[in-house]
Amino acid sequence: MTNYLIGLIGSGIGPSLSPALHEREAAELGLTYRYRLLDLDVIDQPVGKVLAQARTEGFHGLNITHPAKQAVLPHLDELVPQAAALGAVNTVVFENGRAIGHNTDATGFARSLSRGLPDAAMTNVVLLGAGGAGAAVAHALLSLGTAHLGVHDVDQDRGAQLVSVLERAFGAGRASTCIPEDVRTADGLVHATPTGMAAHPGLPIDESLLRPELWVADIVYRPLETALLAAARARGCRVLHGGGMVVLQAAESLRLFTGAEPDADRMLAHFEELEGEPAHAS
Repeated sequence: MTNYLIGLIGSGIGPSLSPALHEREAAELGLTYRYRLLDLDVIDQPVGKVLAQARTEGFHGLNITHPAKQAVLPHLDELVPQAAALGAVNTVVFENGRAIGHNTDATGFARSLSRGLPDAAMTNVVLLGAGGAGAAVAHALLSLGTAHLGVHDVDQDRGAQLVSVLERAFGAGRASTCIPEDVRTADGLVHATPTGMAAHPGLPIDESLLRPELWVADIVYRPLETALLAAARARGCRVLHGGGMVVLQAAESLRLFTGAEPDADRMLAHFEELEGEPAHAS
Protein backbone atom coordinates (compact mmCIF):
# COMPACT_ATOMS: atom_id res chain seq x y z
CA MET A 1 0.00 0.00 0.00
CA THR A 2 1.29 3.48 -0.88
CA ASN A 3 -1.78 5.65 -0.11
CA TYR A 4 -2.56 6.55 3.48
CA LEU A 5 -5.14 8.66 5.30
CA ILE A 6 -4.05 9.51 8.86
CA GLY A 7 -5.52 11.85 11.48
CA LEU A 8 -4.78 13.49 14.82
CA ILE A 9 -7.45 13.60 17.54
CA GLY A 10 -7.07 16.17 20.32
CA SER A 11 -8.12 19.58 21.58
CA GLY A 12 -6.60 22.86 20.40
CA ILE A 13 -4.42 21.09 17.84
CA GLY A 14 -4.45 23.77 15.16
CA PRO A 15 -0.74 24.63 15.68
CA SER A 16 0.36 20.97 15.51
CA LEU A 17 3.45 20.16 13.45
CA SER A 18 2.33 16.56 12.96
CA PRO A 19 0.85 17.07 9.47
CA ALA A 20 4.03 18.67 8.16
CA LEU A 21 6.35 16.13 9.80
CA HIS A 22 4.40 13.08 8.66
CA GLU A 23 3.59 14.24 5.13
CA ARG A 24 7.12 15.42 4.37
CA GLU A 25 8.75 12.18 5.54
CA ALA A 26 6.11 10.07 3.80
CA ALA A 27 6.87 11.88 0.54
CA GLU A 28 10.57 11.14 1.04
CA LEU A 29 9.59 7.47 1.37
CA GLY A 30 7.55 7.57 -1.85
CA LEU A 31 4.17 7.37 -0.12
CA THR A 32 0.97 9.32 -0.79
CA TYR A 33 -0.01 10.40 2.70
CA ARG A 34 -2.74 12.77 3.87
CA TYR A 35 -2.74 13.86 7.50
CA ARG A 36 -5.88 15.55 8.87
CA LEU A 37 -6.53 17.35 12.14
CA LEU A 38 -9.63 16.14 14.00
CA ASP A 39 -9.95 18.83 16.67
CA LEU A 40 -12.40 17.87 19.40
CA ASP A 41 -13.04 21.56 20.12
CA VAL A 42 -14.09 22.13 16.51
CA ILE A 43 -15.95 18.86 15.89
CA ASP A 44 -17.67 19.05 19.30
CA GLN A 45 -18.01 15.28 19.57
CA PRO A 46 -16.54 12.86 22.14
CA VAL A 47 -13.42 10.94 21.21
CA GLY A 48 -15.29 7.66 20.77
CA LYS A 49 -17.56 9.08 18.09
CA VAL A 50 -14.67 10.77 16.30
CA LEU A 51 -12.70 7.52 16.28
CA ALA A 52 -15.71 5.54 15.02
CA GLN A 53 -16.27 8.02 12.20
CA ALA A 54 -12.60 7.92 11.21
CA ARG A 55 -12.83 4.13 11.04
CA THR A 56 -15.94 4.37 8.85
CA GLU A 57 -14.31 6.91 6.56
CA GLY A 58 -11.38 4.64 5.83
CA PHE A 59 -8.60 6.20 7.92
CA HIS A 60 -5.58 3.91 8.20
CA GLY A 61 -4.51 5.26 11.57
CA LEU A 62 -4.76 8.05 14.11
CA ASN A 63 -2.49 9.88 16.49
CA ILE A 64 -4.09 10.77 19.83
CA THR A 65 -3.08 13.74 21.95
CA HIS A 66 -4.33 15.75 24.95
CA PRO A 67 -6.88 15.21 26.42
CA ALA A 68 -7.78 11.87 24.81
CA LYS A 69 -4.82 9.52 25.43
CA GLN A 70 -6.67 7.71 28.21
CA ALA A 71 -10.24 8.55 27.20
CA VAL A 72 -9.74 6.67 23.94
CA LEU A 73 -8.99 3.34 25.65
CA PRO A 74 -12.59 2.01 25.96
CA HIS A 75 -13.12 2.54 22.24
CA LEU A 76 -10.27 0.32 21.06
CA ASP A 77 -10.37 -3.36 20.18
CA GLU A 78 -6.87 -4.17 21.37
CA LEU A 79 -3.85 -2.67 23.15
CA VAL A 80 -0.30 -3.77 22.47
CA PRO A 81 1.47 -4.73 25.72
CA GLN A 82 3.38 -1.45 26.09
CA ALA A 83 0.25 0.66 25.69
CA ALA A 84 -1.59 -1.56 28.15
CA ALA A 85 1.22 -1.17 30.67
CA LEU A 86 1.20 2.61 30.25
CA GLY A 87 -2.59 2.88 30.35
CA ALA A 88 -2.41 5.46 27.55
CA VAL A 89 -2.45 5.47 23.76
CA ASN A 90 -1.09 8.04 21.33
CA THR A 91 -1.27 5.93 18.15
CA VAL A 92 -4.17 3.87 16.78
CA VAL A 93 -3.68 1.56 13.81
CA PHE A 94 -6.73 0.25 11.96
CA GLU A 95 -5.89 -3.30 10.95
CA ASN A 96 -8.34 -5.87 9.54
CA GLY A 97 -11.25 -3.86 10.90
CA ARG A 98 -9.78 -3.60 14.38
CA ALA A 99 -8.55 -0.50 16.20
CA ILE A 100 -5.23 -1.34 17.86
CA GLY A 101 -3.72 1.04 20.40
CA HIS A 102 0.01 1.74 20.63
CA ASN A 103 2.13 4.24 22.53
CA THR A 104 5.19 5.87 20.96
CA ASP A 105 5.50 8.66 23.55
CA ALA A 106 7.69 6.66 25.94
CA THR A 107 10.30 5.75 23.35
CA GLY A 108 10.08 9.22 21.81
CA PHE A 109 10.81 10.92 25.12
CA ALA A 110 13.55 8.45 26.08
CA ARG A 111 15.36 8.95 22.77
CA SER A 112 14.98 12.73 22.97
CA LEU A 113 16.36 12.91 26.51
CA SER A 114 19.26 10.61 25.64
CA ARG A 115 20.16 12.78 22.64
CA GLY A 116 19.52 16.17 24.20
CA LEU A 117 20.82 15.68 27.75
CA PRO A 118 22.98 12.55 27.46
CA ASP A 119 24.82 13.09 30.74
CA ALA A 120 21.85 14.18 32.86
CA ALA A 121 22.00 12.99 36.46
CA MET A 122 19.16 10.54 37.08
CA THR A 123 19.33 9.66 40.77
CA ASN A 124 16.26 11.67 41.75
CA VAL A 125 13.82 13.12 39.21
CA VAL A 126 10.50 14.89 39.74
CA LEU A 127 7.69 14.47 37.21
CA LEU A 128 4.83 16.97 37.01
CA GLY A 129 1.72 15.35 35.54
CA ALA A 130 0.35 11.82 35.78
CA GLY A 131 -1.95 11.80 32.77
CA GLY A 132 -1.40 9.93 29.52
CA ALA A 133 1.78 11.76 28.59
CA GLY A 134 3.03 11.67 32.17
CA ALA A 135 2.62 7.90 32.35
CA ALA A 136 4.70 7.46 29.20
CA VAL A 137 7.40 9.82 30.46
CA ALA A 138 7.48 8.05 33.83
CA HIS A 139 8.09 4.67 32.21
CA ALA A 140 10.78 6.21 30.01
CA LEU A 141 12.59 7.80 32.95
CA LEU A 142 12.62 4.62 35.01
CA SER A 143 13.67 2.57 31.99
CA LEU A 144 16.58 4.98 31.47
CA GLY A 145 17.80 4.32 35.00
CA THR A 146 16.19 6.95 37.21
CA ALA A 147 16.77 5.62 40.71
CA HIS A 148 13.75 7.37 42.22
CA LEU A 149 10.91 9.19 40.51
CA GLY A 150 8.71 11.62 42.41
CA VAL A 151 5.30 12.10 40.80
CA HIS A 152 3.14 15.16 41.41
CA ASP A 153 -0.30 15.72 39.94
CA VAL A 154 -3.00 18.18 40.98
CA ASP A 155 -5.30 15.13 41.03
CA GLN A 156 -3.74 13.27 43.95
CA ASP A 157 -5.60 10.03 43.20
CA ARG A 158 -4.29 10.01 39.64
CA GLY A 159 -0.76 10.56 40.88
CA ALA A 160 -1.07 7.74 43.41
CA GLN A 161 -2.51 5.41 40.78
CA LEU A 162 0.44 6.03 38.46
CA VAL A 163 2.90 5.39 41.29
CA SER A 164 1.19 2.07 42.00
CA VAL A 165 1.51 1.06 38.34
CA LEU A 166 5.18 2.09 38.28
CA GLU A 167 6.04 0.14 41.42
CA ARG A 168 4.45 -3.00 39.99
CA ALA A 169 6.44 -2.57 36.79
CA PHE A 170 9.80 -1.42 38.20
CA GLY A 171 9.85 -2.49 41.84
CA ALA A 172 8.99 -1.05 45.22
CA GLY A 173 10.70 2.20 46.12
CA ARG A 174 11.37 3.33 42.55
CA ALA A 175 8.50 5.87 42.57
CA SER A 176 6.40 7.81 45.05
CA THR A 177 4.06 10.76 45.08
CA CYS A 178 5.72 14.05 45.93
CA ILE A 179 5.09 17.76 46.32
CA PRO A 180 6.47 20.52 44.08
CA GLU A 181 8.89 21.60 46.81
CA ASP A 182 10.75 18.30 46.35
CA VAL A 183 12.26 19.86 43.24
CA ARG A 184 14.66 21.64 45.62
CA THR A 185 16.64 18.41 46.08
CA ALA A 186 16.05 16.75 42.69
CA ASP A 187 18.55 16.23 39.87
CA GLY A 188 15.95 16.82 37.18
CA LEU A 189 12.42 18.05 36.56
CA VAL A 190 10.17 16.84 33.74
CA HIS A 191 6.97 18.68 32.95
CA ALA A 192 4.15 16.65 31.36
CA THR A 193 0.99 18.74 31.71
CA PRO A 194 -0.67 21.13 29.22
CA THR A 195 0.47 24.19 31.19
CA GLY A 196 2.69 26.30 28.95
CA MET A 197 0.92 25.40 25.72
CA ALA A 198 -0.40 28.30 23.67
CA ALA A 199 -3.93 27.55 24.91
CA HIS A 200 -2.79 27.00 28.53
CA PRO A 201 -0.23 29.70 29.33
CA GLY A 202 1.56 29.93 32.65
CA LEU A 203 4.04 28.22 34.93
CA PRO A 204 3.35 24.76 36.38
CA ILE A 205 5.62 25.37 39.38
CA ASP A 206 6.95 28.26 41.45
CA GLU A 207 10.08 29.43 39.65
CA SER A 208 11.80 30.06 42.99
CA LEU A 209 12.19 26.26 43.26
CA LEU A 210 14.51 26.20 40.23
CA ARG A 211 18.28 26.27 40.74
CA PRO A 212 21.31 25.98 38.42
CA GLU A 213 22.10 22.35 39.33
CA LEU A 214 18.67 21.22 38.11
CA TRP A 215 18.00 20.10 34.53
CA VAL A 216 14.51 20.75 33.19
CA ALA A 217 12.68 19.00 30.35
CA ASP A 218 9.29 20.05 28.98
CA ILE A 219 7.19 17.89 26.66
CA VAL A 220 5.33 20.95 25.34
CA TYR A 221 6.65 22.06 21.93
CA ARG A 222 4.23 24.80 20.93
CA PRO A 223 5.74 27.11 21.99
CA LEU A 224 9.24 25.64 22.17
CA GLU A 225 10.23 28.15 24.81
CA THR A 226 7.57 27.67 27.47
CA ALA A 227 7.36 29.91 30.50
CA LEU A 228 8.91 27.07 32.51
CA LEU A 229 11.92 26.72 30.21
CA ALA A 230 12.41 30.50 30.07
CA ALA A 231 12.41 30.65 33.87
CA ALA A 232 14.76 27.67 34.09
CA ARG A 233 17.22 29.19 31.60
CA ALA A 234 17.17 32.45 33.56
CA ARG A 235 18.17 30.53 36.69
CA GLY A 236 21.02 28.71 34.96
CA CYS A 237 19.37 25.31 34.40
CA ARG A 238 20.11 23.08 31.43
CA VAL A 239 16.85 22.63 29.55
CA LEU A 240 15.29 20.40 26.91
CA HIS A 241 12.20 21.45 24.98
CA GLY A 242 9.55 19.12 23.59
CA GLY A 243 10.63 19.22 19.96
CA GLY A 244 12.74 16.07 19.99
CA MET A 245 10.00 14.02 21.62
CA VAL A 246 7.35 15.09 19.10
CA VAL A 247 9.62 14.25 16.16
CA LEU A 248 10.79 10.88 17.46
CA GLN A 249 7.34 9.70 18.51
CA ALA A 250 6.07 10.80 15.08
CA ALA A 251 8.74 8.72 13.36
CA GLU A 252 7.69 5.61 15.26
CA SER A 253 3.99 6.29 14.60
CA LEU A 254 4.67 6.66 10.89
CA ARG A 255 6.44 3.30 10.90
CA LEU A 256 3.45 1.68 12.60
CA PHE A 257 1.02 3.22 10.12
CA THR A 258 2.92 2.28 6.97
CA GLY A 259 5.49 -0.41 7.70
CA ALA A 260 8.10 1.84 6.08
CA GLU A 261 11.21 2.88 8.03
CA PRO A 262 11.36 6.66 8.53
CA ASP A 263 14.69 8.48 8.71
CA ALA A 264 14.60 10.03 12.19
CA ASP A 265 17.60 12.28 11.51
CA ARG A 266 15.92 13.61 8.37
CA MET A 267 12.76 14.31 10.37
CA LEU A 268 14.77 16.11 13.06
CA ALA A 269 16.36 18.25 10.33
CA HIS A 270 12.92 19.00 8.93
CA PHE A 271 11.79 20.11 12.39
CA GLU A 272 14.72 22.53 12.54
CA GLU A 273 13.80 23.85 9.09
CA LEU A 274 10.20 24.43 10.22
CA GLU A 275 10.99 25.93 13.61
CA GLY A 276 14.35 27.58 13.04
CA GLU A 277 15.75 25.79 16.08
CA PRO A 278 17.24 22.30 16.60
CA ALA A 279 14.93 19.65 18.00
CA HIS A 280 17.35 19.06 20.88
CA ALA A 281 18.29 22.62 21.81
CA SER A 282 19.47 22.77 25.41
